[in-house]
Amino acid sequence: MKVIAVYSTKGGVGKTTTAVNLAWEASRNSRVLLWDLDPQGAATFVLNVKPKVKGGVNSLVTGRTDATASVRATAYERLDVLPADDSYRDLDLVLDAAKKSTHRLGRILESVAREYDVVVLDCPPGSSLVAENALRAADVVVVPLIPSPLSLRSLDQVVSIVTESAKSTPILAFLTMVDRRKTGHRVAAESLHGARPEVLAISLPATVVVERMGAERAPVAAFAPNTTAARAYKDLWTAVAAAVHLTKPATKPTKKSHPKAH
Repeated sequence: MKVIAVYSTKGGVGKTTTAVNLAWEASRNSRVLLWDLDPQGAATFVLNVKPKVKGGVNSLVTGRTDATASVRATAYERLDVLPADDSYRDLDLVLDAAKKSTHRLGRILESVAREYDVVVLDCPPGSSLVAENALRAADVVVVPLIPSPLSLRSLDQVVSIVTESAKSTPILAFLTMVDRRKTGHRVAAESLHGARPEVLAISLPATVVVERMGAERAPVAAFAPNTTAARAYKDLWTAVAAAVHLTKPATKPTKKSHPKAH
């Protein structure tokens, strides 16, 4: 099972839209679990899943509730969600109180390893115990970047956090919300890939198609498959899959999943 953490220290850069679309792309050929670690529960909402974790996140972390009891099916074959609810606001405190606090999320993932080929972690922003857990568990870290100085600074912060962690995890960054009418955005899209080895030559445009995900309650390719955004997410998944050497196709749907409704 390969674990992909979508993470940035900065908020508002498109982590949730990236996580949802990567999970959907991965589910074409793999059994996928998207774990919504953000208390805002945006990924849970977009994939139209009930925001309820049996016993709350404390019960999940301490092992009183098995993770599979809270996993929910989506409308898409081979794509399930471990949702976030209000109890996730206390996740950092719960992890801090647990034994081996930096490894708890990894332990939970071990319990579902036979059910899934890919897990996508939609991480909250900032530097926290949740982030440290996610980075330790991840096989690759995907970092969305808005082409701005503050966003680029966040990439440096992610690189620093990963470098200092016990596990040296590969980082793949890409530009998102790119508006080519702006000189700075054009320059970043054309030059950053060559200047920074972590940055892929993939740019997601600023587009209303991505904004429609909340209204459609669906990944971009499910309702607008021929758009530039859908193709960009497909290219991003191809790069991520190559980075984690994911070659094994799914042999069956997950137990929770059911056929596509869209």
